[in-house]
Amino acid sequence: MRKPREYGAEQAYLPLGLFKLRLPFVHYRWEWPEAAQGVILVAVALSATSAHMEALGCTFQIAVTMVVLNGLLYLLHPTFGDPVFPGWITPAIPLVLAYLSGFESGVDRIHATIALQMLMAVLFLVLGVTGLAQRVIHIVPISMRAGILMGAGIAATYSVIRPDESARMYGMEISVIVGAVLCFLIMYSARYNVWRKKSKIMEFISKLGMLPGLLGALILGTLLGELPAPVIEWGITPLHFRELLANYTVFGMGFPAVDYFIKGLPLMVTCYIIAFGDFVLAETVVKEADEVRQDEYVEFNPSRSNIISGIRNLILSLFAPYAPLSGPLWAGGTIAVAERYKHGREAMDSIYGGVGSYILAMAVAGLILPIVSLLKPALPIAMSLTMLVQGFACCYIAMNMVKTREQQGAAAITAIVVAFQSAAIGLAVGIAMHLILGVLVLEEHEHVEPAVES
Repeated sequence: MRKPREYGAEQAYLPLGLFKLRLPFVHYRWEWPEAAQGVILVAVALSATSAHMEALGCTFQIAVTMVVLNGLLYLLHPTFGDPVFPGWITPAIPLVLAYLSGFESGVDRIHATIALQMLMAVLFLVLGVTGLAQRVIHIVPISMRAGILMGAGIAATYSVIRPDESARMYGMEISVIVGAVLCFLIMYSARYNVWRKKSKIMEFISKLGMLPGLLGALILGTLLGELPAPVIEWGITPLHFRELLANYTVFGMGFPAVDYFIKGLPLMVTCYIIAFGDFVLAETVVKEADEVRQDEYVEFNPSRSNIISGIRNLILSLFAPYAPLSGPLWAGGTIAVAERYKHGREAMDSIYGGVGSYILAMAVAGLILPIVSLLKPALPIAMSLTMLVQGFACCYIAMNMVKTREQQGAAAITAIVVAFQSAAIGLAVGIAMHLILGVLVLEEHEHVEPAVES
């Protein structure tokens, strides 16, 4: 029987060194509101099927199998002491897909995906074990960090709206536009923020993130004929692990050659710079929630989060090469849990219960065939909306990072090259712009500051 937590204490756990083992129903209670959101928002998780089919050329059934495995791995975070809802390295998806498109479809591209994810696993693990993540990331100039983030946002947006048949929105333009309008209105609009404070219904809708936009696009797209009507199937979602292992992993296709790892190094650096922002955001969200809820001590450890993210990337690189990669945070899910957690202990006993219930319910929903078959026609739209929402977020965050005109210009040039050339060339341009502008400006400021003070 679960022992009640004393006021101000940490939720019960079994100590495992850096990790703190907490099991569902044993160390935290089931939270039905989060479970309900997990069932509904499985649509967001399933949208990764589009990326898998594009990157690996696999079937929808194989892609769903990969999504289910990934969903189960999300549980590693709350189970081992990380009080957040993990996710993909979402802003990097268009950069990863563009990189993979440079390899021939089939074994070549599969090996490139495996190698990239293994590189990410090693980097996460090394920085987590050594605790060097914070120090290493600050070596990268702000103009480069902002440029990479903005470049990812531009690439994400352009992948949806590009003026040819390769655009994600091609053939379903009206549905995507309407869905995007709803997403931007509910998630980012100052006007809607005023409305939700006056209406409990709008407050509830605001917690659903992209879902209202996705449902609106699904309904409209079906009515306009841009999307096929869903064909509901009954039963348990069939999982094709044998086919997945035989045709898309190191066990069936062999281990990637060294060249794949060398080629993936620049993108590895780019993806980690993008992911580092998630660690910062996760720590901020958890800290704010902890300050409000004095009855529970909640700890976010960046090193632990790095290690768990590395383990997820390593497992997927071996058993289900995952083009969206494994990142430390799904901001939408984590913030939704944290906001209800702030309502008090009666609303949510422990933040681990909220996160754990959300993740477990979402994983189970992926196994329910009627839900998967209902959402299947809308999944390409879900990926389009994900890219547009991430594009907006990446760009405004990047703009807030840079203050001087030199930083702003260097970031913009870096962003354009990252978005329309490659991560490798973008990194080179970012370094060059910093050396040409940033270092010289810094030296000039260091020279004149004493005179100004005197």
